[in-house]
Amino acid sequence: MIDIRGMKTDDIGEVLEVEEASFATPWPEETFLNEVTENPYAHYFVIEKDGKVFGYCGLWLIIDEAHVTNIAIHPEYRGQKYGEQLFRHTCEEAISQGAVQLSLEVRVSNTAAQHMYRKFGLVPGGIRKRYYTDNGEDALVMWVGLK
Repeated sequence: MIDIRGMKTDDIGEVLEVEEASFATPWPEETFLNEVTENPYAHYFVIEKDGKVFGYCGLWLIIDEAHVTNIAIHPEYRGQKYGEQLFRHTCEEAISQGAVQLSLEVRVSNTAAQHMYRKFGLVPGGIRKRYYTDNGEDALVMWVGLK
């Protein structure tokens, strides 16, 4: 059974496994710990199956604006619409907390993610040149108004 819930500090070990399998420059444990315990704007969610965390999504909520900090599904679980379920849950949480718009950055080369975001109504809003520090790739900024 699939469950999506708020991230706890106990989840960070499994989240790091997802992070390291997903990104060339993974966030360190301290960053996740800070986001979960110290950042009042941060809301992080995990998706799990049979008690095993295989994905997560981070969201910052500042007044009425939501910003997705990161989202990842472990490679072994990709292609099964879990990313869409997790992203939908995150958007619903943003709306329930009073957000009226949502934004994120995505690698210009990550067309699969861009396609998913477009399913949720996100549209391109600009480019952040050399945004990603691992290879200098540009980021596409995408956003959507929330209902």
